[in-house]
Amino acid sequence: MPAGAAVFVLDAESSDATADVARACGAQVEVRAWTGYVDARRYALGRVTTPYAFMLDADELLSDELRAALEGDLARADGFRVRRVTMLAGRAVRAAGWSAERLVRCFRVDRAHVVPNSVGGAADLHERWVVEGTLADLPGMIVHDSYPSVASYRERFARYTQIEAAALRGSRLACAIAVAKLPLRFVWLWTRYGAWRDGWRGAFVAWYSALYPVAVQWRALTATR
Repeated sequence: MPAGAAVFVLDAESSDATADVARACGAQVEVRAWTGYVDARRYALGRVTTPYAFMLDADELLSDELRAALEGDLARADGFRVRRVTMLAGRAVRAAGWSAERLVRCFRVDRAHVVPNSVGGAADLHERWVVEGTLADLPGMIVHDSYPSVASYRERFARYTQIEAAALRGSRLACAIAVAKLPLRFVWLWTRYGAWRDGWRGAFVAWYSALYPVAVQWRALTATR
């Protein structure tokens, strides 16, 4: 993080040395039982005492350019979008827009709130920050290094689709529509962002990203039987 920044770490009772390492680096650490992705972010925002906040997940890193930008003047906007680059097995991937995301992550604390942003609608999983006011862009990037291997991605895929499915009522029609759209989604996700340049990583991500809504709808449908 930028030099001199006030860092607040919300630790969900981790079993490693996360809390101790964060404290040793000067962060304020609070250990709290896990209550879901969106709720954890809402709680953490309420603990921030500075005018602006930058939200960073445990599997993300700041580029040097972004770190320098956060040390500059933020008063020019109420919130800022940041590019996020996502890695798979040690390399950035373009497929499905993985490295073209521009996410709101820096914002005035009194102008921002977080809402669910999932296939399952109300599923407490993916989130989106909403800022009431002006938005601008920050240079640099967030490096999202959450999938060191194919196996780690598949494990996360299974867990996330199950969480999202639990927030849905199973529908044969919705499942059929998702299946019908699958090949079109794959072609779009494969070609739109130049995934072909990523070789097998691009094909893998495009396929599983196209399959994701099918898996969510299928899990929701079979759970209601």
